[in-house]
Amino acid sequence: MKMTDLALILTSVAMSSGAQFALKMGASAPQVKAAIAGGGTLVARAWALGTTPMLVLGLTIYALSAAAWIVVLSRLDLSFAYPFVGLGFIMTFLVGALLLGEGVNAWRLAGTLLIAAGAVLVARGG
Repeated sequence: MKMTDLALILTSVAMSSGAQFALKMGASAPQVKAAIAGGGTLVARAWALGTTPMLVLGLTIYALSAAAWIVVLSRLDLSFAYPFVGLGFIMTFLVGALLLGEGVNAWRLAGTLLIAAGAVLVARGG
């Protein structure tokens, strides 16, 4: 695998994780919680969701991540590339713990490390 391919994979996965962070921040906004709970008309609820900056940012980052992933898939076998998506679990786990103050316990950590080990095994198996 070329270093540019690895960089593109990691960029796509990191962007996906960043999108999760932005979506979580947006989903925590009062207007989004109200819209999800069913307050107001359907149009008002859709407007609240569509005009929440962090939701829009998260969806935009996801779109860019998907574009990068399409390039990855055009260059590499799916069965080789896809396990790297597991690295997103690690990144998102760290974002949750470090930036959002979410709880970390032994089970979450063990599961995340197992995912990381799987990604390493696939990468080494080329």
